Amino acid sequence: MTTARSRGLTHAPPAEVSLQDALAAVADPVRRSILRELAAVPDWTKACGTFNLPVAKATRSHHFAVLRAAGLIEQRDDGPRRLNRLRRPEFDAAFPGLLALVLRDPADIRVSRSGR
Repeated sequence: MTTARSRGLTHAPPAEVSLQDALAAVADPVRRSILRELAAVPDWTKACGTFNLPVAKATRSHHFAVLRAAGLIEQRDDGPRRLNRLRRPEFDAAFPGLLALVLRDPADIRVSRSGR
């Protein structure tokens, strides 16, 4: 059921997103946290209000909008809740390997200081 609230949602197709916009979306640690939480659950089972985020509601809404605009998530309304889906297959087709790097545990990522 489409509501006035859900008609305002814009979902960019990942294939139409620039690399710059994709990188900007995943650069923020709060947005990476959202993506990791979504990757850990089945599609359409995580409502916006259930994410463990250290930000205010308005800021949370902004982060979800950035992720939608970058083609990373899709949202739909289910009664009073807004449910989320990570658009992994579509995003992987547009940016192979990028999401896999983003979803890795930050503790597992090592940066070489030697430049190699």
